[in-house]
Amino acid sequence: MKFLEPAPVEARNTHEWRARTTRALIVDDNLELRELLGGYLTRFNIDSEAVGDGHGMRRALAQSQFDVIILDLMLPGEDGLALCRELRSTSDIPILMLTARCEPADRIIGLELGADDYMAKPFEPRELVARIQSILRRVRDDRDPARIEQRQEPRTSISFDGWTLHSVLRQLQSPDDLLVPLSNAEFRLLWVFLERPRRVLSREQLLDEARGRSIEAFDRSIDLLVSRLRQKLGDDPRSPRLIKTVRGEGYLFDAREIA
Repeated sequence: MKFLEPAPVEARNTHEWRARTTRALIVDDNLELRELLGGYLTRFNIDSEAVGDGHGMRRALAQSQFDVIILDLMLPGEDGLALCRELRSTSDIPILMLTARCEPADRIIGLELGADDYMAKPFEPRELVARIQSILRRVRDDRDPARIEQRQEPRTSISFDGWTLHSVLRQLQSPDDLLVPLSNAEFRLLWVFLERPRRVLSREQLLDEARGRSIEAFDRSIDLLVSRLRQKLGDDPRSPRLIKTVRGEGYLFDAREIA
């Protein structure tokens, strides 16, 4: 496999993003791909560590901090979907799934489990870099207190029916005072609902607000994101009380008390 040299003009355009070195963890059982991809990412100021399976991933995460995980779907032992589920239950680290399985169902499952993006092999490595940059810009903007202040968000937390969503800490606190982990997309979607309660929001509106990504968008991804959020809120999908489906229109957030 041979990767193209990065164009100088593209490197200049990423000057602001280059201000901070990014750490990426590559989880893929293809040794040649790990070596080539690691060398390519270095040219874009992305330091990387590469491992071949879930055990290696856990060791690397225990020893170092990473900004993004590039996770293969087909791995020996535990597959990428199982590892994605495990990661998302304890962390909001961005996950970009990279796999030879490119059926729509595979992509939908990956996004449902909390992946931030999905690319199929074979891939154009420069596109992979662009997607990493896009994910990290969004995540860093969301977490930057200065940018939060610039956006003049009226509240740092919102409470609803015993739950509390903290915007700066990006934490969801249950009525039992337990912290419920949210992915970046889940947090953004819940914040959108809380800012616009008891209003029907179309899938297109939610896609723009909650995803904020320059990737191919499809309505089904919002349905899956709503499903994940309902599960974490304990909202029965057969008879939801908080996030209600409005047939042919979209979704409506119908908490009794919002403060």
